[in-house]
Amino acid sequence: MMRAFLKGVAALALSGASAGCTTMGAHTAEPAAIVTQSVPETMASLDPADSILFWSAERRSAAFREMEGLFPGLEAAQTGPVRELPRGTPLDAETMAEARAFMAQTDAAGLMVLRDGKVAFQEYALGFRPDERWTSFSVAKSFTSTLLGAAIADGAIESVDQLVTDIIPALAGTAYDGVTVGQIATMTSGVRWNEDYTDPNSDVAKMLAVTPVPGESQAITYARTLTREAPAGEKWVYKTLETNLLGLIVEEATGRSLADYAGEKIARPAGFAGKLFWMQDLTGGNIAGCCISLRLSDYARFGQFVLEGGDGVVPQDWFARATAPSVPFENAPGFGYGYQWWTYPGAFGAQGIFGQAITVVPEKNLVVAVVSNWPTATSSANRNAFRALVDRIAAE
Repeated sequence: MMRAFLKGVAALALSGASAGCTTMGAHTAEPAAIVTQSVPETMASLDPADSILFWSAERRSAAFREMEGLFPGLEAAQTGPVRELPRGTPLDAETMAEARAFMAQTDAAGLMVLRDGKVAFQEYALGFRPDERWTSFSVAKSFTSTLLGAAIADGAIESVDQLVTDIIPALAGTAYDGVTVGQIATMTSGVRWNEDYTDPNSDVAKMLAVTPVPGESQAITYARTLTREAPAGEKWVYKTLETNLLGLIVEEATGRSLADYAGEKIARPAGFAGKLFWMQDLTGGNIAGCCISLRLSDYARFGQFVLEGGDGVVPQDWFARATAPSVPFENAPGFGYGYQWWTYPGAFGAQGIFGQAITVVPEKNLVVAVVSNWPTATSSANRNAFRALVDRIAAE
């Protein structure tokens, strides 16, 4: 039964991807990316109690490098010239030793440092190779944010001040009625949410297991179950569902799957070396808040693309706005949250559970990308160790 259901999802998603391959969206200036459907022979369980959040380290390590073998998704082909990443001046010996120690202590599978667009450090572990992909978890949120900027640049979305119900009328009458695109992007909708990765009964554990409703995105189906706890714009709560809704907003506005749009608007201009895989939910939509799989070098290329301003893909001031602290954290001066980007003192970044991250330090023309398999989904100690390493590299 599950196999038949997945074939239905594949047909639905592929029809959308094929449309993107053969026709240009109303607002696109480049041909769409080449996107193919990927469906695993045997799908991983969707039971929240058997979520990937609760797998063993060994099982996760295998899954993180081959999510396409476990979950359906869309794969955008590598279609443009590859951006070369030449060797630059390496990190000094002491910093290099700290980088290697950090990798060993935090179960990092790969770490790459770009300084002035050149490789200052690149090493792999846990059996991970340069030509393999590793999943991103919430690093994908910053990709979705970039596609939001592209959709605004293309004229498909008016601005971040547009009401989400203007684009997704099905959200009328839900807790998201009256919420703007920008409030979704900054996670300040005021909607109640539980993002506890250790709790099988949390919203984040259950949202992708909700029974699909014909003709409706799982994100909308789950959104219907939520209630409001604060006026829109007044309270920040981290909610992966809101990124999923943001991705749906982009898909509805552009008429393109996220994988297709990302292939054109990110992978090609950033010069990715490998294919981009983006997981789908049970209704065929890309899961905007999670689970892009890329080579480590392509995560670094994305960071460099953002550092350099987006190559005309997004509005000229987009990254300045998106990576500014729209929500400053009062208990952590210098830290905050922007449009699906974390902000740090003098830096900004994308980060995902189990130790995935891209950090950009503009003043130092520095990009640091890491992929990992932490023992737990979250770790303040490991996250702080990564920031300390980035600070050490930036200080050279």
